[in-house]
Amino acid sequence: MSDSPEAVIRVRGLSNRFGAQVVHEGLDLELQRGEVLGLVGGSGSGKSVLMRAIIGLRPPQAGAIEVLGLDALSPRVRDSRELERRIGVLFQDGALFSSLTVVENVMVPLKAHYPELSPGLTEALARLKLGLVGLSPDAGDKLPSQLSGGMRKRAGLARALALDPELLFLDEPTAGLDPIGAADFDALLRTLQRSLGLSVFLITHDLDTLYAVCDRVAVLGEGRVLTVGPLSEVSAFDHPWVRDYFLGPRGRAARPHETRVPAVE
Repeated sequence: MSDSPEAVIRVRGLSNRFGAQVVHEGLDLELQRGEVLGLVGGSGSGKSVLMRAIIGLRPPQAGAIEVLGLDALSPRVRDSRELERRIGVLFQDGALFSSLTVVENVMVPLKAHYPELSPGLTEALARLKLGLVGLSPDAGDKLPSQLSGGMRKRAGLARALALDPELLFLDEPTAGLDPIGAADFDALLRTLQRSLGLSVFLITHDLDTLYAVCDRVAVLGEGRVLTVGPLSEVSAFDHPWVRDYFLGPRGRAARPHETRVPAVE
């Protein structure tokens, strides 16, 4: 795989192990600026492990990771917290602090990185982000437990966008949502990605999401990236898991929705 000058994530020769268990070995992957890259793979293929390695939550055993032109494994870069300010992360189910209100959750990264801002301005910025993801003003004063699953996802997305990141990581953003809620979230994501110029690293098992929002798809398996490219190419890749996933009953049902969702007006 040749290096692209437009890559905002560059992973080379990555190895991740848990004791004797090899999760990744010699893994290479790139995310291009301004694209949505979907990451799929079977259970145990290490999708979340890969994301955690890229964002610095789990140091790999070997390999190189470059994020936004910086060596993500360098102690100097980690200590400077520069990457923390330039990326946003939405974990599964939003991963909100249960004892804080929704607006207080969104304020957390703002307080951590910009403590000089007044409390009033910090709250105003947080409420602006909540409006950006389609949450009503009264949702900000509720606890996460008082929100529906879809609203918690949107609140988590608002927190991920709090620092105006260039790069967004999403881990199973539509998991647990009903089809209508998932489609609404897909439309919101595509609209925000286009309007904010985001580059998006998206872990999902949802075929509808892949067809709706992803520019390219990477398939993890056997400790590496088996194939990466547009869905039309990836779905034709000759591998048992890929055939079962894309050409099985669920994959065939998703195919009519290959046209991307329209942006939210």
